[in-house]
Amino acid sequence: MDSALRQIIDRVRDSVQRQAPVCIRGGGTKDFHGGAVLQGERLDTTALSGIVNHEPSELVATVRAGTPLAELEAALAAHGQCLPFEPPHFGPGATVGGMVAAGLSGPARASVGAVRDYVLGLELVNGRAELLRFGGQVMKNVAGYDVSRLMVGAWGTLGVLTEVSLKVLPVPPAEATLRFDANPADALRRLQAWGGQPLPLNASRWEGGPGGTGTMWVRLRGAVAAVEAACRSMGGERLDTAAAAPAWQACREQTLPWFAARAERPDLALWRLSVPAAAPMLALPAGVAPPLIEWHGALRWVQAPPEAGAALHEAAQAVGGNASLFIANKAIGTRVSGHFDPVLPATLAQIHARLQQAFDPAGIFNPGRMGPGR
Repeated sequence: MDSALRQIIDRVRDSVQRQAPVCIRGGGTKDFHGGAVLQGERLDTTALSGIVNHEPSELVATVRAGTPLAELEAALAAHGQCLPFEPPHFGPGATVGGMVAAGLSGPARASVGAVRDYVLGLELVNGRAELLRFGGQVMKNVAGYDVSRLMVGAWGTLGVLTEVSLKVLPVPPAEATLRFDANPADALRRLQAWGGQPLPLNASRWEGGPGGTGTMWVRLRGAVAAVEAACRSMGGERLDTAAAAPAWQACREQTLPWFAARAERPDLALWRLSVPAAAPMLALPAGVAPPLIEWHGALRWVQAPPEAGAALHEAAQAVGGNASLFIANKAIGTRVSGHFDPVLPATLAQIHARLQQAFDPAGIFNPGRMGPGR
């Protein structure tokens, strides 16, 4: 066991003994999420850095949690491989452990799967200062209760991630972006129709324009023949792939003008509505602008003041979805509450409590990160 890992274990043991909460932090690029108030003594994971093993022929990479995400992506790109779910960085210091802890995926998520679908196994330090390993480096090792994927999106509340094994994929041989003029209802209708066809859909986004109009972009990825055939059958305006790439990257990193417009409206927060792809346009509160739509209709970004939160939760739940506060508004910052849907079903709440008791009985890991009480 190396010194960096030993120091993490000793630090957790000391924190448990002192009943002192810790704030687990890698690059800190997602500290903004939900307006959470970060509590506890900082536990820095960046010393746990390095690619332990990358087997290009086996499509698997094992990486220490503090490894910069950019470093891993560069190593994969050198072998013509990638993380197909396009994890957002939100800053130059993003780490692999933060990617897994946050569980956030980029524009391709609806077509290729989420972060959790690519986690084969991981190592962590639990709230008893025990070093535990779950899963492995191949899919067949994932049997029974899949604890490794349970850590995806847990925001570090169940343990300190120290190492992760990931499935990776080859970069698709062909790509194309198509642009369409469409109102939101027409965009959703087209996406639903295309989703039922054997098309190499990879990503999509719709942004509103004046007078209820808007523009939809659809990215295709796959075999050359499949992409070319889809371009002919779907219509629209085909964009130069290199010219279209920066906008997809900006969508992934939330630097599109649609997101940047919030800088002029400090009263607005950014809300993330996850709904069934077939859900119609939602009834948003009066005065709230149309959403930016991703994931073939399943992800709707909404800019609205905090007081609209209850209405957004209700609108999402009415179609079988959920709403969460992604970025608090600048006017009141971290005093916003209600990061996630405010009321969990009793059974789910019991499961959450039992998991916390099993992995972090002293409740020292990232208190407040998942909302009030946690």
